[in-house]
Amino acid sequence: MTSLRLKSDSPLNNEQFTFGVATSSYQIEGDRAARLETIWDKFCEGEGNIADGSNGDVACEHIKHWQQDVQMIAGLGVDAYRFSVAWGRILNRDGSINERGLKFYVSLLDKLKKLGIKAYVTLYHWDLPQYLEDAGGWLNRDTAFAFANYVDVVSREFGNRVYSYATLNEPWCSAYLGYEAGIHAPGLKSKQFGKQAAHHLLLAHGLAMQVLAKNSPSSKNGIVLNFSPCYAASSSEQDVAAARLADEHFNQWYIRPLLEGRYPDAINDMSDIHKPIIESGDMSVICQPIDYIGVNYYSRAIYQHCDEDGFKVKAPETMCLTDMGWEIYPEGLYKLLTDLNRRYQLPEVIITENGAAMKDELVAGVIDDQDRIAYLQTHLAAIEKAIGAGVDVSGYFAWSLMDNFEWAEGYKKRFGIVYVDYKSQKRTLKQSAKAYRDMLLGRLHK
Repeated sequence: MTSLRLKSDSPLNNEQFTFGVATSSYQIEGDRAARLETIWDKFCEGEGNIADGSNGDVACEHIKHWQQDVQMIAGLGVDAYRFSVAWGRILNRDGSINERGLKFYVSLLDKLKKLGIKAYVTLYHWDLPQYLEDAGGWLNRDTAFAFANYVDVVSREFGNRVYSYATLNEPWCSAYLGYEAGIHAPGLKSKQFGKQAAHHLLLAHGLAMQVLAKNSPSSKNGIVLNFSPCYAASSSEQDVAAARLADEHFNQWYIRPLLEGRYPDAINDMSDIHKPIIESGDMSVICQPIDYIGVNYYSRAIYQHCDEDGFKVKAPETMCLTDMGWEIYPEGLYKLLTDLNRRYQLPEVIITENGAAMKDELVAGVIDDQDRIAYLQTHLAAIEKAIGAGVDVSGYFAWSLMDNFEWAEGYKKRFGIVYVDYKSQKRTLKQSAKAYRDMLLGRLHK
């Protein structure tokens, strides 16, 4: 398969359907000297925290090459570009504006607008300023209010340049991987910390939505959640119960408060020391009206019973894996979307991230990533099927625009549809980028 194809009657051919590419600030920007230290800078200094011992100091030098990068995005024929703003590049520690940082983002937004590319701005993609972490980070309730203040500044300064805001990207990763499992920044390990961080992140979202309603009422405002649909390892009652429990803790824990103002029933069975402290009025703040839910999907998860926690992950038995070791399972995206649609009164849904890390090789100037093209094709088909089943999906963003700093994996994994030579900073379109471009340009000419 060298091309991506949409069926002639595909709902994805509708000109209202938005196609885009996505990135995040810490993963691509570089130019560390011009922003505050973040929790990821600090985490990268820790022995053994990053697979290749690297950091995001230079990354893809997007701050330096942004104009070239925007032209590359425009050449792909996308409708939209999703990127995140670095909190510590916008605000100084004393609360004053970092004019250099603000100018970069405003220039980027103006260029996108000139090229007719919709700007989807993520306000928080994990790079918390370190001084806030030193005061407790997401375990400190005050951080939620500091976030609302930062969103107030950003949304006022960006004005009408932004088509869509997402408050947070994947709060599960920030809370669980950062404060409970300890494998992401800030690297803390505590069951009690995980749920408390999650609550303060969701509170931050709710407070930010109130700010956006005031400052940017005409933009499309929401949040981005990551989901891994939970499958039972067997048909045994214990494994089925394990999958259900994992789903409550990892998936429903984030979407239910947003849409229904309450946590899943699993909270009632948790020991008091692991429960988050919830103050009066918090749940109504969290449950603000939202214009959309962003869904990030990469794979499913399989669970089996475990006496200690009630569930544990079972490794996939298939050989059909990405370079991350994640099972390629497009059926999971269809199941996820239709299950959520049955369970909740969903707002509009946007697939804000979907993609795969593959073992890309540059051979004679070409990266022939047929495996990634096949991944994208099958997942686009799953979205078509979900729309046919009544789910209101209005957009799709490929992750990622280009290879970048892949968090705890450093630069060892390549998710991009564009290949980055980190020494020369040369960008090369992979075959997947060309296939995506050709599909989108073909769609525009229909």
